[in-house]
This record gives sequence, structure tokens and C-alpha cells, in this order.
Amino acid sequence: MQLAEFFSSQPSRLWQLAKQMNVNYAVGGLPWEEKTEKPWDLMPLIRMKQRYADHGLTLSVIESMPPSNHIKLGTPGREEEIEVFQKFLINMGAAGIPVLCYNFMAQFNWFRTSTTTSTRGGALVSSYDHSLMKDAPLTEAGIVTEEQLWENLQYFMERIVPVAEEAKVRLALHPDDPPITPIRGVSRILRSAAALQRAIDLVPSAYNGITLCQGTLATAGDDIKAVIRDFAKQDKLFFVHFRDVRGTPEKFEETFHDDGKTNMLEAMRTYYEVGYSGPARPDHVPTMAGENNDNPGYELLGRLYGIGYIIGLMEAAAAG
Repeated sequence: MQLAEFFSSQPSRLWQLAKQMNVNYAVGGLPWEEKTEKPWDLMPLIRMKQRYADHGLTLSVIESMPPSNHIKLGTPGREEEIEVFQKFLINMGAAGIPVLCYNFMAQFNWFRTSTTTSTRGGALVSSYDHSLMKDAPLTEAGIVTEEQLWENLQYFMERIVPVAEEAKVRLALHPDDPPITPIRGVSRILRSAAALQRAIDLVPSAYNGITLCQGTLATAGDDIKAVIRDFAKQDKLFFVHFRDVRGTPEKFEETFHDDGKTNMLEAMRTYYEVGYSGPARPDHVPTMAGENNDNPGYELLGRLYGIGYIIGLMEAAAAG
């Protein structure tokens, strides 16, 4: 397994600390700081990859995407967004960046009703309570049905999967977070491992696979070990978010890596049993004492805790 972390596109303290903890793989976003070029153009991607390399980090995943809401909703502007997305994949391939983590959540990405829920020792985590959304107004998109989203996803995949094949970029589809539908009238279709399977089967390809976000699928009630085995057997497991939760889709909260519903050692052993050798990173960590929670889920101390915990699990799994 390639232990990775999500890094900003410019050097920060985390870059140095991660190297001190022997993290050698980077997950990056898009380099939005570029002023004269689009962040999905070739040279911004190459320069970002080289910055990581200069610090001893291999850029293995981009976990971001160009604007795509028209794609997801099937509204005017979709064709232009698809054209940009195709160019983005070609540029990723030319830059030698092998995996794209993307999602098909319309209107809003991962969604929480609180980012200040207290957990062990007063650390802060994000949480979701669906009852708080029962009277929430519709978004400007109005009612968006599951049928619309499935149709739009297939339309999209038919146009990008062949480009990903040509570029040799693996498409790692992330499940919907939270895995519940609808939210403010907008349906969510990728709410389980079965839904992810249906999605990648729309356009079968060696380059069409998934991001196994353990926290989301654990929330959905999936058996994480069975999911790992199933997608690994198909060679569709391209990227892993190694995190945990407690609760149900209707009401859940993030947890420390050792404090959720999943047996994380058994999950790690399963990755080793199936021979998974791709990238994995901690995700959505608690905000700990002394931190200001300006970036919920991504403050520094919780990441250090998560990385250390995962390293220990990796060593235990490797030792049998």
C-alpha cells in the first residue's frame, strides 16, 4: 500500500512533517494559484508534480475536478464542461499522474450539518443529522431525480472513459457523502458499494474503477472487508480513503481512526490479503486541542495521529 496524504499545491509545514513520518506519496488538488493558465492545463500540472518531487513526494492522485455541475445536472454548459474534463485527463496522462479521484455529487460535495461536534477528549469532528434538513428549501436546481443523475452519469462516462483509456489515467469514482437521498431536493445515487458497481459497469473499462471511501461505505452499512475483496478481485480498487465513523446515514459523526465502527486492523489485513498496492490516505480527521478548526477535517494534529495509526496497522498487517 502506498501511504499518501492530501497536500496543498504549494509547500507547507505538512509536506516536511509527512516526509519525517516516511510518507512518500502525495494526493493533490488542482493548482488554482496559477494566474495565466487554467489549473487543468499541462504545465501547471507538471510544475505541481515537480514541486512534490523536489520534496521527495510522488504525486499519485489528483483529488479534484474542473467545474462539473452542468455535467451532473445535464444543464446547458454540459458539453463545454465535458470538453474541459477531457483535456484535463489528457494533460494528466501527459504529466504522468496516474489516478483521478472524482465524484458525481450535484450542487454540493460532501455535506455536513455540523463541523463542531465534540468527540473524545473534546476534539471536534464533523457530523450529519438528516432531521435538520427536513424543512430545508430546495436549491436553485429544484428537484433532481435519481433517474436524471443515472442518465447524466452514463452520458458523462461514455465521453470520458475512452479518453481516460487513451491517457492511461485511472478514474476512481468516490461514493456520495453522506450516503442518503435526497438532500434539499437533490438526489444522491452513489450511496453504496452496489451503486458504485452499477456506475462503473455503465462503461466497462480497465480504467473505470472506484475510490473506496471506508467512512462513507461504513456509514451506508456495507461490509468493508467484503467490499475490499470484491473490487480488488475485479482490479477496480484504485484509491482508498482510510477513515471511520459511527452512526447511520440518517445520523452519524466522524471519529478518530481507532474509535469508529470498523475493525481497522481487519480492514488493513484485507488490503494486504488481496495485494492492494495503490495509494491510501487518512481523511476527515478530528480537530485537536490548540487548533482553530478553520479547516474542519483537515487540521494538522489529527492528520499526524491518523498517519501514525495507519503506519502501525500496515506493519501489523504485513507481519501477519
